[in-house]
Formats: sequence, structure tokens, C-alpha cells
Amino acid sequence: MSLTVYLSGEIHTDWRQQIIQGAAQQGLALKFTSAVTDHERSDAAGDALGVQQQPFWRDHQSAKVNAIRTKTLLQACDVAIIRFGDKYKQWNAAFDAGYCAALGKPFITLHAEDIIHPLKEVDAAALAWAQSPEQVVEVLKYIVSQA
Repeated sequence: MSLTVYLSGEIHTDWRQQIIQGAAQQGLALKFTSAVTDHERSDAAGDALGVQQQPFWRDHQSAKVNAIRTKTLLQACDVAIIRFGDKYKQWNAAFDAGYCAALGKPFITLHAEDIIHPLKEVDAAALAWAQSPEQVVEVLKYIVSQA
């Protein structure tokens, strides 16, 4: 079985690469997609539509352009991994989790134990909660295994 896995959330650590490398080492037939993880490139996604003088409107315009990518990739994926890090609040990740829930799209949350309480509603909608990229790889391996 081959799956498309959308990787959502925190962009300041290498968790995406750990999952991609771990899946490759396990020989898993997975395709990975993601939001743009270059912060400045993401912030500038709407700049081609015109320069905005106020930061709110630049963010608004870029958020909409980014949403085209995010919505399309979330709709096309088979499962999403939603990562919440400890350094920043990932409001976008919470939004992606809610969008997955609304679509009936299965998702796995990935976060440390110390933020269970603030994520209780998100985790309640998730089909699994992992604490490490290695655990995510093991779950993906189980999902695609034939035996």
C-alpha cells in the first residue's frame, strides 16, 4: 500500500526530515507533502499580487495564497501528521488538525507530553498521538504493512 502523508506544523526543527528518512530506511512506499517551511518564503507568498503597506494585509494576502497549497495537499493526502513544538504556538497546525477533522481525514498528532492539556481537543480528534518522529514512522509502517 502506498500513502500520501501530509506533514503539518512546527518548522523550526528537523522532525519532517527524521520521518522521511525513517520511512525510507524502513522501505516504506510513502509520498510526503508539506506546507512551505521556509518562513520568509511563506510570509511572501502573496507578494506577487501586489505590495501591501500594512503588515496585516500582507499576512492576510499571503495566508490566502498559502491556503491554496495547504487545502489542496490536505484534501489529497491519505493521512496527516500534525506537529506541535514547544518553542512557538502553531496556530496553523491547530487549524490544519481542525480541517482534517472536518474532512474526515485521519491525522496523527506529534508533540511532547507537557502540552497534552492545551491540545486535549485536538488529540481527541486525532487517531493517534506520538511523542517522537520514530513513533510516527512505526505507526506509518503498521498502516502500510501487508502482514
